[in-house]
Amino acid sequence: MNTLKFLALTTSAVAFLSAGKMSDIRCSSKANDREVVESNISPEPQITVSKDNKIQVALLLDTSNSMDGLIDQAKSRLWNIVNTLTTLKYNGQAPQVEIALYEYGNDGLQDENYIRQITPLTQDLDLVSEKLFALRTNGGSEYCGAVIRDAATNLKWDGNEKSMKLIYIAGNEAFDQGRVSYKETVSGAKKKNIYTNTIFCGSRDEGIQTFWQNGASLGDGKYFNIDSDQKVIYIETPFDKRIYECNGLLNDTYISYGRKGSEMKSKQYIQDSNAESVSASNAVERAVSKSKKNAYKNDHWDLVDKVEKDKSYISSIREEELPDELKGKSKDEIQKIISQKSANRDKIQKEIEVLAKKRQEFIDAETKKRGSSDADDLGKAIEKSIAEIAKKNGYSF
Repeated sequence: MNTLKFLALTTSAVAFLSAGKMSDIRCSSKANDREVVESNISPEPQITVSKDNKIQVALLLDTSNSMDGLIDQAKSRLWNIVNTLTTLKYNGQAPQVEIALYEYGNDGLQDENYIRQITPLTQDLDLVSEKLFALRTNGGSEYCGAVIRDAATNLKWDGNEKSMKLIYIAGNEAFDQGRVSYKETVSGAKKKNIYTNTIFCGSRDEGIQTFWQNGASLGDGKYFNIDSDQKVIYIETPFDKRIYECNGLLNDTYISYGRKGSEMKSKQYIQDSNAESVSASNAVERAVSKSKKNAYKNDHWDLVDKVEKDKSYISSIREEELPDELKGKSKDEIQKIISQKSANRDKIQKEIEVLAKKRQEFIDAETKKRGSSDADDLGKAIEKSIAEIAKKNGYSF
């Protein structure tokens, strides 16, 4: 099974990436820049994106005091989690992936149960990243039953029985706090075929004693305990530099439109920077996520994605909705530019896909050499449960 292990770049990676900043890399057309990588690239069959079913994941994060480490791990693992999900296939097709984000346990929240839906289930992964990086910890009254009830009730879960629907709740206080019964809410979610997985930030025995394991059992999910202060371990690969170069080329294929198009395109670059601020490897993981057609979609601001979704859109678009570089051009000229950008994007995404596979093979081999001595973290816990639940539901890697 080709699971996506969680990796990273060490100090030596910082050196080869020009003083530790991948943003210093400039895309080059010189043959020797790509010789090593391209010599190993071979065409792979195109994966079809399923229009019938989805993989939906709601992350419920405790943002009370002492949970800064958990939030840091979430920042480090967001794109790796996305990449794990996007490798899943159902009958040979890649389901659409949607992520939702909640925080709970923060006394600064206005809700009586101290919970907040940060994002709905969405493929706007730049929004998820933006909101995740804005999280701050404060206070502490953690009501797991209430936040699970809110997520199971208020998110737009897919009704298709083939869709895989997952809740992950992480925290470090007793699971049974608050007036809302976790037993009732977890059981209610299960009736909707939503699996509840629990991740306790502390010792395994304490998590069992404080009902985190029981919550997962009732939700037909998995129970894990992690060290939320565990530092993420990364592994350098020969493919990282080129993948990040491709990220810059990929960004150039986006054409903003609409009232907020320019602002949204700027946010794409900001989230690139946020990923890089965590680690160079995290920036590479984000680049891989951006190559996934079943997860990273921006049709609300990007004309290439919009036209792919609605081929007739160009015929109705107004002049004032166009970016400056397209104003004054005919509809035919605009269509040709979009078609070229789309073709370029497909080519870049395919190259990233091949490189990402080889990168993962390198990481898997290196991880095997090192053994499994590294402590579990948020990302590893989620990866393990995804693999088990996916297999049970007819999905494969």
